[in-house]
Amino acid sequence: MKKNTRTALIIEDDLNNRKLEKDLLQDAGYTVYEAKDAEKGLKVARKESPDVIILDYQLPGMNGLQALEKIIADPMIHNIPCVVVTASATERDIEVLKASDACGYILKPINTRTFVGQIKMAAFRR
Repeated sequence: MKKNTRTALIIEDDLNNRKLEKDLLQDAGYTVYEAKDAEKGLKVARKESPDVIILDYQLPGMNGLQALEKIIADPMIHNIPCVVVTASATERDIEVLKASDACGYILKPINTRTFVGQIKMAAFRR
């Protein structure tokens, strides 16, 4: 059965950031799933198999890069494109994200006019 709309999973612990990202994606026609930490997000990803995972870098417990490593290693979800959203990554972290074929990245604060386009470009470039 083919999906009619794109789906996205937002893994973000900050309620305001999660709501903003969700609203922007829903306005663009996405069905959006949410998780406030990486552990829950991984479970949702396995269950729902979204078209893209939007992953905050600073999460409680497992951070975004650790979660990305788990996604890449998981045969059920390793093909789902990921976009890491960050305000606090180091230059080294940004270089790792730039070099990764597994994900794209967006720096915070997000631009509400370009966010959905950035998600599409970063996630669906593979």
